[in-house]
Amino acid sequence: MYLEKLKLDGRVAVVTGGGQGIGAACAQALGEAGATVIVAEMLPERVEAIVTELKKLGIKAHGVTLDVTKSADVDAAAAEIVKEHGRVDILVNNAGVAKSDVRAEDTTDEHWRFHMDVNVDGLFWCCRAFGRQMLEQGRGAIVNIGSMSGFIVNKPQPQAFYNASKAAVHHLTKSLAAEWGARGVRVNAVAPTYIETPLTAFGIEENPEMYKTWLEMTPMGRVGQPDEIASVVHFLASDAASLLTGSIVLADGGYTCW
Repeated sequence: MYLEKLKLDGRVAVVTGGGQGIGAACAQALGEAGATVIVAEMLPERVEAIVTELKKLGIKAHGVTLDVTKSADVDAAAAEIVKEHGRVDILVNNAGVAKSDVRAEDTTDEHWRFHMDVNVDGLFWCCRAFGRQMLEQGRGAIVNIGSMSGFIVNKPQPQAFYNASKAAVHHLTKSLAAEWGARGVRVNAVAPTYIETPLTAFGIEENPEMYKTWLEMTPMGRVGQPDEIASVVHFLASDAASLLTGSIVLADGGYTCW
């Protein structure tokens, strides 16, 4: 009975930023669970590559080129996906940016706006567009990718702009959950630790001392892998998490225990 709740057969899932890293892992996890997966990614070459890879695994996969910072484009993409597939059951808001290691006093308007445009505004445009369809259906699950940085202040790298954007994601998640819970739409978030993806290369590959600090501050003594976050996303998107809404699930290797 429990394992049946993890199956996603017949459902349609949209994953933003699905061309690499956590997004690609989420697309694969949801697809392996039976969902039809639509990868929404800004770079067309990434869309083509990941859709091809997913299809080789036997996953029903499709792709759409999308810049989540453009609300009109998000609305159009949502309408087209619903027209083609009839519904949207799952939305994973993974599209995000993290150009860290910039002090607050050196943060330009453009740098601040860049992170808010993608991490907060783009995420909300997607919640709004696909959430409307879910509300009409009377059912849906949204999983936002937040960060442990929405709970703590990272060290040694300064990144006030990023931390603020992810804290906003967490509170937006709770706010939408409160509004939409009685109407059948669950909204949760995952708050990962450092995950080995292109976004963390500045620390893992390019700054050994910074990487050492990250590991020393993590009780498990390691960074995470994309599939470890995808597993949590799969759970939250499934009926196994039917009572969960407004939850921010920390997947941080114990980082916030200290």
